[in-house]
Amino acid sequence: MLRYPYMLYARHAGLGPLFRNLRGDPLLLDLSTGNHLLERIDVRDQKSFQSMLEGRLPAGANWGLGGYLERRDTLLRDCPQMVSEERYFHLGLDVMVPVGSTLHAPLDAVVSQSGYEEGEGNYGGFILLKHAGDGFEPFYSFYGHLDPDSLPPSATRLAAGAEFARIGDFHQNGNWYHHTHLQIVTVGGLKKGYLHKGYCARKDLPEITDLCPDPVPFFKR
Repeated sequence: MLRYPYMLYARHAGLGPLFRNLRGDPLLLDLSTGNHLLERIDVRDQKSFQSMLEGRLPAGANWGLGGYLERRDTLLRDCPQMVSEERYFHLGLDVMVPVGSTLHAPLDAVVSQSGYEEGEGNYGGFILLKHAGDGFEPFYSFYGHLDPDSLPPSATRLAAGAEFARIGDFHQNGNWYHHTHLQIVTVGGLKKGYLHKGYCARKDLPEITDLCPDPVPFFKR
């Protein structure tokens, strides 16, 4: 299975357009099947999980990164909405930053949707931005696990660099560690329901890069 090129990304791309004040190389979040650490913890005790992750941050770093198309059966074992459909392959990047961190629009955008998805293990506050311009086909960037009180309403126009949301706490973000799930969704992906699907099944993999492509090129400088 494809594995995310973590260090290449950390050194040569960065998340400067989306977050400000990131420091150091990120903690590389291995949440994949086969990580025995996940088998020894209660994955729904996210406060303890958060503390563990913070204790593993490299010296001088304040962020972490989890990868695209990583298989996560173990992490999702208590999420019936994933298990019932065998959707274990991660369709975005997980960007771990301190709670309350502000997100900035990486490109000019219009808020297509914003809202709150209730339920343990779901998105909590979320926002979908539409990007359109000369030289590229329209596409969407999706952000989950946010503070719902920080979200602008639909149809809000955002200039590149504008603040548009904050990272949510446990009671706001579906009870997950402090991060945002960043996913790119094409027009075709939106039509197939990937606004509310952050994971796919193995049977979906042959077409998934046309529906939810790797977010890394979106942020390369």
